[in-house]
Parts: sequence; C-alpha cells; structure tokens
Amino acid sequence: MAPIFEDEHLLVLAKPSGLLSVPGRGPDKQDCLSKRVQDRYPEALVVHRLDRDTSGLILMARGIEAQRRLSRLFETRQVKKRYTAVVIGEPAPSDMDEEGWHTIDGPILLDWDRRPLHIISPEGKPSRSRWRVLQNSTTATLVELEPVTGRTHQLRVHLQSIGHPILGDSLYAPLEVQDLSPRLMLHARDLGFPHPFSEKPMAFSLPVDWSAQPPYLSFSA
Repeated sequence: MAPIFEDEHLLVLAKPSGLLSVPGRGPDKQDCLSKRVQDRYPEALVVHRLDRDTSGLILMARGIEAQRRLSRLFETRQVKKRYTAVVIGEPAPSDMDEEGWHTIDGPILLDWDRRPLHIISPEGKPSRSRWRVLQNSTTATLVELEPVTGRTHQLRVHLQSIGHPILGDSLYAPLEVQDLSPRLMLHARDLGFPHPFSEKPMAFSLPVDWSAQPPYLSFSA
C-alpha cells in the first residue's frame, strides 16, 4: 500500500472502507492496513486506528522512537482530526459557537454483553465531539465532525445519541438507515499535527464528494 506522504519518520495513508486497521481475531481477519504497509515498510508501526468501515487518513510511525513521539502527540491532543459524515434527518439547532460548531458531551462505555457495541453511560469515559452542518436536505444532513477525545466508535455513538445515526452504520443505525448507503458514510478527511522531530506543522486533506441529497454516496473512498 503506497502512502500519500512519507519521510524517514512517518507515513500518511488513505485507508479504504472495509479494511481493518490492524489484524483481528481469526485467520479471516489478518488482511489489514498495517500488514499491507509493513509488507513494504517493515519498520512501520501503528499509532492510531480507524474503524474497519471508516475510510480516510491514517498515520503510521517508522520506528520505535517515531511511534513514541507520535503517540505522545495523540495523548496531549496535539493531533487535529476532522471527519465528514452523512447522518439521517436534520439535527435540531442547539447552542453553537461563532464558527457554527455544536458540542456533544456523552461518556462512552463498552456494552460488554453486546460488544463491540458502545453506549452512553455515566460509568463511561468522558467523551466530547463537535459537529457542524455543511449541507442538509429533507432526508439527511452532511456534517463536519471533530473528535475532541478519541474513544472507540465515539463519533458513531455520539451521533446516534442525538437521534441522527450515520447512513450505512451496521452497528448503530436501524436497518432502514443502514440500507441508504452500501458503506458507512464516515470519512477521516483532515489530519494535522506538528512533526514529531522537526515540529514543523503538517496538514493533510482527503475530501470526498458526498451529499445530503440522494444518492448521498457520489464517490466511494
């Protein structure tokens, strides 16, 4: 798998929907982005993940020291990520900032009896996401998303929690919403961070041509 950017310390890659970030359990789940990358770059190491059905930008380190430094950037929230998604319906107006961002605060907990599902629960880990409308129609809304924290399935759970699950979401959307798209309509569009060695600002973007109007999925990433 060829990166869209590489230097001696890191790789930026475009993950397709349907591909695991790392190996899963069982022989049928060994094909994944990390293995494909390591076939070409044996020193490449995982720094973060995207859900199997989420597409978009993902970062890998080249070597242990680069992995350590990049992981620290994630831990200290110096990595900025933005996503594009199409959700069912039109989210109701709520308090927003001067740039049009709304905030969802909802602690997320693994639903152990129904794993891998996650739920909003007072016993969960504090979680925050921001969203704003890019385009809407009578049936769906194209939104921009910014995860402030980085919990598993965070954006999917948060959007479901406000009554607007993502189209094509096989875990968190009802069947009629799943059937509106052949894939999960969630895409990691923007990735920004200071270079782990030079501290130079790094910024990458991988847009998709999606719409709030049917058929929604104009371009499959």
